Amino acid sequence: MADGARYSRALILGASVVSIAAVMPASGFAQTASSQSESASPKQAKRKPAKPQAAQQATPDALNARAQAGGTAPVQVLDTITVAATKTKERAIDALAPVSSITLDQIQGLQPNRLSGIFYAVPGVSFQERGDDPSTVINIRGLQEFGRVAVVVDGARQNYQRTGHNANGSFFLDPELIGGVDVVRGPTANIYGSGAIGGLVSFRTKDIDDVVRPGERWGVDLSGSYGSNNNRGLGSVFGGVRATPDVDIFGGAVYRTQGNYKDGNGTEIGNTGNQVEAGLLKLTVRPALGHEVKFGAVFQDYQYDIGQFNRGPVATAAQRALYQGSSVYASDAKNYTGTITWNYSLPSDNLFDSHVSVYGNRVDNDQTKTYHYSTSGAALCGTGNFGNNISGCVGDKRGYVLNTFGIDANNTTRFNVGDWRNALTVGFDAFQDDVITTDSRGNSNITTPSGIRTVSGGFLQLKQNYSTWFEAVSAIRYDRYDLESGKTNGSGDRFSPKITLGVTPVPGFQPYVSYAEGYRAPSITETVISGAHATGGGPALFPCPDGTVGLFCFLPNPNLRPEIGKNKEVGFNLKYDNIFSANDSFRGKINLFRNDVSDYIDLVSFGFVTFPGVGSFAQYYQYQNIAQARIQGFEAETMYDAGNWFVGVAGHYIQGKNAVTNVGLATITPRKVVTTGGVRLLDRSLVLSAQWASYGPNNDVPAGYLPATGYELVNLYMTYNATRDIVFTASIDNLLNQYYRPYAIPGSSTDGTSQNDVLWSSPGPGRVYKAGMKIHFGGA
Repeated sequence: MADGARYSRALILGASVVSIAAVMPASGFAQTASSQSESASPKQAKRKPAKPQAAQQATPDALNARAQAGGTAPVQVLDTITVAATKTKERAIDALAPVSSITLDQIQGLQPNRLSGIFYAVPGVSFQERGDDPSTVINIRGLQEFGRVAVVVDGARQNYQRTGHNANGSFFLDPELIGGVDVVRGPTANIYGSGAIGGLVSFRTKDIDDVVRPGERWGVDLSGSYGSNNNRGLGSVFGGVRATPDVDIFGGAVYRTQGNYKDGNGTEIGNTGNQVEAGLLKLTVRPALGHEVKFGAVFQDYQYDIGQFNRGPVATAAQRALYQGSSVYASDAKNYTGTITWNYSLPSDNLFDSHVSVYGNRVDNDQTKTYHYSTSGAALCGTGNFGNNISGCVGDKRGYVLNTFGIDANNTTRFNVGDWRNALTVGFDAFQDDVITTDSRGNSNITTPSGIRTVSGGFLQLKQNYSTWFEAVSAIRYDRYDLESGKTNGSGDRFSPKITLGVTPVPGFQPYVSYAEGYRAPSITETVISGAHATGGGPALFPCPDGTVGLFCFLPNPNLRPEIGKNKEVGFNLKYDNIFSANDSFRGKINLFRNDVSDYIDLVSFGFVTFPGVGSFAQYYQYQNIAQARIQGFEAETMYDAGNWFVGVAGHYIQGKNAVTNVGLATITPRKVVTTGGVRLLDRSLVLSAQWASYGPNNDVPAGYLPATGYELVNLYMTYNATRDIVFTASIDNLLNQYYRPYAIPGSSTDGTSQNDVLWSSPGPGRVYKAGMKIHFGGA
C-alpha cells in the first residue's frame, strides 16, 4: 500500500510539474511560436486541428463557455453538443432521447465536495452513498448496481464492485477532475455498450481547451477553496501548452481533504473525513489532416476509514440495537485509468468519421481492520485483540482489485438519398473484468469472489432526417458475455433493437416516440458466489454443499439469465428564442416512460428451518431471476434565460414495483423537484443564484426496510468574475440545515443477514459554507 501511494504521489507531482512549467513563459516560447507561424507551410497553414468525435463521452464545445448557476453569459446548457445518445454530434435539446448535460462552468459554480453535488438538477438521477465512503453509486430511474448504469470516464468503463453491507457497485472520481458530463436515461443508450438498462453516465475529464483560451499558446488555472463542516479544503492546478500546432500537452493535480461532518441535527458523523490526491496527464498529437491521437492517464488515491464506531453503551441487547457500530477499516483506494484514442473526421469526407479507443482501468482497494464493535472474539484473534470470522481481527488486511481492459470502435458514413439525409454508424465494443479478492481471515473471498468476465457486442444504427420536420433513429445491437470462476461458468447472447421517430410540425416543438431494449449480463458475484457465510463467532447453523458450515450458504447459479429492459418512451423537445425580448430563450425536455425489466436479478433466501425457541432461518441464499420489475414515470428539464436573469424547473416522478407482488422497489427516489433561479449583475460579471431541491420520501419499500426521508435542500451560489482572469465563488449548501436520509436501507433481521453498518442511515451533512477562487495565467 505504501508503494502504491508513493507511485501515486509521484504521478501527481509529475502532472503538477507539467502545469507549473506552463506558467513560466520564456522568451524562447514566444520566439518559437512566432517563427513557426511565419515558416508554416501552406498545407500546415490551412490545417485545422481535428476535432475529436468526443471519444464517446461528454464533449467540450464553445457553447459550454457559460451556463446557468455558475457562468456569466446567457447560454443554455441544453444547447451543449453531445454524442452520448447516438454517437453522432448533436445538441442535447435536439436529441430524440432523455439526455442531460452538465458543463464545466456549472461544476465550478456549484463547488461540489462529492460527485453527487453536480447532479441536483438532472431528472431521474439519484445516489446511494455513505458518508464514510467517498466512492459513488449512481442510480438512474431506480436502477443501480452491477452495471445497470454504464459509467465511463474518458470512454473507460468503471465496473468496480465490492459485495457487503453496502451498494453492489461504485466508482471513484473527484469532481475537480471533470470537464463535462452527459447523462442518458433508460436503455435508449444501448448502442453505447452492454448492461445499460438503466442508462449511461459519461464523464469527460479536463483537457487543454478547458484551460488554454483561444489565442493563447499556454495557460494555467490555479484554484482553491475552503468550506465549513468540517475543514473542507481543496487545491488544484491545471495547465497546458500547445507545443506545436499539432501537439498539445496538458496536466493537472488535485488535493482535497475534509474532517468528520455534522448532520442537520448537529450530530457528528464518524469517519466521514477523507483525503484525496489526484492528477491527470494528456498528450494530443495530430499526425495528419483530420487525424487526432490522444494519450490520457488519470491517477487517484483515496484515503479514508469506512465503518462506524459504537455510538453509545452496548451492554444490553436493546442498547446494541440502538448504538452498536461495526468493524472499521483504514482504506486506501487507488484508481488508475489509461486511454489511447484515435479520431478521424473531415467535413469533406462523408465516408469515414471514425473513432477507436482502447483503455485500461484498475481499482486497488487495500483495507486494514482498525476497530471491532465488541470485546468478544479474543479466542479467535488472540489475547488483547478482537474480531470474528466475518470481518477478521484488528490488524488483518483484505483487498479488492478490479482490472478492466476494453476497446470501443465505430465509424459513421453519411449519404443522401433524395431529400433524405442518412448517417449509418457501425460499432464494436468489448471489455474484460478480472476480479481479485484477498482476505487473510474474513469472509470477503466468499462474498466478492474472484473471476473473469468478458462482455462484447456490436451495433448498427441508421439515423435519417427528411427535410426539416422528420427524424428516425433505428438500431440493432448484439451482445455476448462469458464468465468463469473456479468450476462455475456462464455465457449468453442476444439481439436488442431500438427505434425512435420524431417530427417537428412547427419550429421549436419536437415530439417523439421511442422503443429500446437493453441487455445486462450477470456479474461475476451474482453467478459464482458460493460457500458458507461465516458465523461471526456464533454457532454454525447449516452445512453447505461444498462441505463448509456457517450461518447460511451462498449457492452459485450458472443458469442465471441476463436482465432485459424494454423501455417505451414519449418525449417532447421545446426550443424557442426571442420570445419576450431580444436574445431570451427557453429550452425544455419532457419525457414519459415505462421500463419493464424481465428476469430481474435479486438475492433470494429459501430453505427456511425453524429452531425451537429461537426462530426461523434461511439455509440458502442465491441470486435468481425474479418476477418482472416495472418502472414508470415522468421527467422534465426546463430553463428560461432572459440574459440578466434565469429560472428553471427540473425533476421527476417515478414509480417502481415488483410487477407480481406489487411491492415497491427500495432503490426508487419517487419525487424530485429542483427549482433554480438567479440574476446576472454588473455587466453579468456577478451571478447570484438559488436552488431549491424537494425530495419525496420512499415509503413503498419491502418489509423490513427503513424508508428514505422526504427533505428540502436549499442552496445559494455566487460567482463573481472580478477580472478576466480572477473568479471568486461562494456558496451555502443545505441553508435550512435539514436532517435527511437520501435512500432506503435494510432493517434488522434475525438471521444475521444485516448488521449495524447497514442500519446506519448515513445522513447527509448539515449546513456548509464554502468560498473559493480561481486565477488564470496564459500567454501567446
